[in-house]
Amino acid sequence: MNAITDWLQNAFGLSAGTVDRIVASLGAILVLWVLRRIVLAVVRRRTHDVRTRYHWQKTTAYFAAPIGILIVGRIWFEGIGSLATFLGLLSAGLAIALKDLVVNLAGWVFILWRRPFEVGDRIQIDGHAGDVIDFRLFQFTLLEIGNWVDADQSTGRIIHVPNGKVLAEPLANFTKGFNYIWNELPVLVTFESDWKKAKAILEDIAVRHAAHLTDAAKQEISEVSRRFMIFYTTLTPAVYTKVADSGVLLTIRYLCEPRKRRGTAEAIWEEVLEAFASEGNIDFAYPTYRYYDNRLEGKPDTRPPDAPPPLQGA
Repeated sequence: MNAITDWLQNAFGLSAGTVDRIVASLGAILVLWVLRRIVLAVVRRRTHDVRTRYHWQKTTAYFAAPIGILIVGRIWFEGIGSLATFLGLLSAGLAIALKDLVVNLAGWVFILWRRPFEVGDRIQIDGHAGDVIDFRLFQFTLLEIGNWVDADQSTGRIIHVPNGKVLAEPLANFTKGFNYIWNELPVLVTFESDWKKAKAILEDIAVRHAAHLTDAAKQEISEVSRRFMIFYTTLTPAVYTKVADSGVLLTIRYLCEPRKRRGTAEAIWEEVLEAFASEGNIDFAYPTYRYYDNRLEGKPDTRPPDAPPPLQGA
């Protein structure tokens, strides 16, 4: 060891005290690194769960980094009256010179403290939506969904979001607390269709595909209502009626899991297509232009006295 310190003094012209601090700092960092590797090795042997391993990897890093900074700071700043003075000077300098990094660091602390999301959650922030796949000191990472891909499926892109965004932008969590979302499918039938029969068919289809989630959703509502003022009077599937420009709009509303929205929509639509195909008095509507002559097609009481004979069926 003396040979190494002597070589450093001669090679770089350093004082004995500076060399001792360098050696002590490297030794402290090496010890922390070895301890962390040992802990991670034990975790890998005891569990094969990817999420558990990831959390241990992040947790040990969060503990090792500040401990290392404190130890090294104490080694190099022994001349300062107290460690608090050192930390005060350090934080003041960082706040002035590295404003954005400080904001991201504050966001990191907020995420650890308040837990607005965790790795594996599906969130949306600042116009970007995706599954959280990583969380670090200055940013977290999303596996993007949506964008040009329909129905919240993955685009394959990785998006890195600064932690400071959670302090400045609204954040939506698809999976935390209440693990279901409402989805709606608009079905447009012509005015001439038997819309009441079509509505009954859609209600039966919606119940078959989504009613089984009602009990589980009620249980989750009961649990999450202890923290938030969340309540729903109806959790069962429903079909709502509305008159649109081109026909009668029947909207299916049902609960589904966030990651199964497209699959449930596909299954419901396929059954709707098959059911309507076998009905002679139900047709899908689409935007069309039609010339309407009230003298020939209007109701008898609305036609003018000199109107020609009505068309057959009018």
